[in-house]
Amino acid sequence: MRAAAIIIMGISGAGKSTIGALLAERLGWPFADADGFHPPANVAKMAAGTPLTDADRWPWLDAIAAHIGAARGTGQPVVVACSALRRAYRERLRAGHGDLIFLHLAGAPEVIAARQAARQGHFMPPSLMASQFATLEDTGDEPDAVAVSVADTPQSVVDAAMVALGPFTLRAGP
Repeated sequence: MRAAAIIIMGISGAGKSTIGALLAERLGWPFADADGFHPPANVAKMAAGTPLTDADRWPWLDAIAAHIGAARGTGQPVVVACSALRRAYRERLRAGHGDLIFLHLAGAPEVIAARQAARQGHFMPPSLMASQFATLEDTGDEPDAVAVSVADTPQSVVDAAMVALGPFTLRAGP
């Protein structure tokens, strides 16, 4: 499979934006952060400590899928940071896109909690971490998904990601 997009997935604080940007730079692909696709109502809800519902997420996931489709239309592969916690969310992104790869940034709750505590100015409060872990569904049986640990430095995580993504043919940008 030639990847048209790599979705960097995981719970809030796993490092999706950091690792996604570094991986995109390494590949020479553009990077998009799915946080920018949330409507203001979703951001306000999360900032208030209220988990999103599926009804909140469907339009957001559709906007991300449209972004991937637009990139595919230009022949430009893309890296997108998107939580994609449930299989249904990943299926929504896959619909009509058989050339996506999901890179799950996996970490123990204490590792993620330390990362969340260290970051500044993000709308997602650490109080939602438990609900995110509860929502996260394993990708183990999904052939287009691989996982890497986030317990190391960002550069080491990107190195591990490149190894994990090795079985997939990563095409360079146009």
